[in-house]
Amino acid sequence: MKLQEFLVETWMTEHENDCIYNLTDTCVSCMTLKQLSDLCQQDFMNDLMSIKVDYGPIVGSDRLKKAILGLYQTGTVDNITMTSGTINANELILMSLLDSGDHVVTMLPTYQQLYSFPESLGCVVDYVYLDEKNHWLPKIEDFQKVVSQKTKLICLNSPNNPTGTFIDQQLMKEIIKLAKENDCYILCDEVYRGTIDHKLAYSASDLDENVIVTSSLSKVFSFAGLRLGWIKASKDVINLINYRRDYHIISNGPIDDYLASIILEHKDIILKQSEEICLENKKYLKKWLEKENHISCVIPKHGTVGFLKYDLPIPSQELCERLQKEVGIFFVPGSCFDHEYHLRFGFGNDPQMVKEGLNVFSQWLKQFDEVA
Repeated sequence: MKLQEFLVETWMTEHENDCIYNLTDTCVSCMTLKQLSDLCQQDFMNDLMSIKVDYGPIVGSDRLKKAILGLYQTGTVDNITMTSGTINANELILMSLLDSGDHVVTMLPTYQQLYSFPESLGCVVDYVYLDEKNHWLPKIEDFQKVVSQKTKLICLNSPNNPTGTFIDQQLMKEIIKLAKENDCYILCDEVYRGTIDHKLAYSASDLDENVIVTSSLSKVFSFAGLRLGWIKASKDVINLINYRRDYHIISNGPIDDYLASIILEHKDIILKQSEEICLENKKYLKKWLEKENHISCVIPKHGTVGFLKYDLPIPSQELCERLQKEVGIFFVPGSCFDHEYHLRFGFGNDPQMVKEGLNVFSQWLKQFDEVA
């Protein structure tokens, strides 16, 4: 098993702690426990102090599972199991369902795990290519061209990292129908699923019980550091995952379980705050783009990220390195997603910092107007 370098994660590790303006982070501004306590109007420190720090409920407490089910329209506690973040949830599914030689279909660009990891297992991977001219939206015909009776798994990321692409219900139903016709699984990474117009976006798992979805407290819930994720799937798949998870994480621990329950029991307050932050940054980016000749973007309605396109004759990695060194602006280059001349933009950071960072970016871009 030989893995390709995980380009976006390597880049984040090497660059995210040495910047002034983080314009690329995928998480909505993370909170302290004090901020959580104030937001929820609940003092939980005494409860934390009394928790016995053993392994905790191995597959997650019923309290936590019921809180997670509050994010969905269907399912029971038997349809949920806990993981260490969404990345571990995806890994457990890929390792449990796939064997060498299996056929996998995924979108591109997307999170590299969803194609490099199956390739490391010896799978054959085909792609549905997202077209920027079509607002990064796929069509059912794109899936029909690559899905066949040989397909074992269709991997989706909706909303998508890095484009923000959100697969609407009609297209998702058509993909589900195609999967059933070809007797294959669907895995939908929904970690960027949030609210739109104060309403939680639909989950693919609520359209069909055989769709597997993953998510976590990262991104829209502002608690990436808890490393608390989950899988929602049929009982048979959950049982399969639970057999394998003993080799990987055993359990998340009682403190994480308790805090995750608090967070999800107050999901409406947290999601409202996240929506307001992202919406403010999206509105400002739209205004900013109107004045910039070199940058364009399909601004997504959902999720916490978008994909800026630029027309400068500079490869994206070089551009990002120059920006960070010269003015302290941090972006992830499009090359990390196999798409040159693009930059991943994050909508979740403090709006004041985002505005300042974009204004500094504008000043930096003026040198290319002068050259022209």
